[in-house]
Amino acid sequence: MKKVVFGTTLLLALAGIFAFAQPAVEVENTPVETKINWMTWEEAMTAMEHEPKKVFIDVYTDWCGWCKRMDANTFTDGEVIDYMNQNYYAVKFNAEGKEDEEFRGRTLTYRANAGRRGVHELAIVLLNGRLGYPSFAYLDEDQNIVKVSPGYKTPEVLLTELQAIAAG
Repeated sequence: MKKVVFGTTLLLALAGIFAFAQPAVEVENTPVETKINWMTWEEAMTAMEHEPKKVFIDVYTDWCGWCKRMDANTFTDGEVIDYMNQNYYAVKFNAEGKEDEEFRGRTLTYRANAGRRGVHELAIVLLNGRLGYPSFAYLDEDQNIVKVSPGYKTPEVLLTELQAIAAG
């Protein structure tokens, strides 16, 4: 008798699960980006040659807690992702990276003796010498620095900033 009651209960439970389970609905022709299309500095500069566009540069370091929080909270927001991917070339640039980078005909390098951990000259140039992380630099289509924006941003604040810069 116990087996019959158990079996019946199991069947009812499974029937309930299947009755409430709904298949995933797929919306056609609605591309939804799940992440920002991050580029290297070199990739963005090459892309600018073919199709000029504004550039958003996230200047970060590996040890920066607020940088990691931006990655986890702000750069995962759907509206930020969509707007960024449509209107900007997005670059993640490690301010302590060791690779040489070209900018406006100059080769910029890592300086091991600058600061406590060293710093890349490109970070110094992009942030006008004010090194704090995270910081964001915006370039126009001619690679001119339009704005430097330091500090953590919520998705709403960053989206407003992105829209203002894109509008000119």
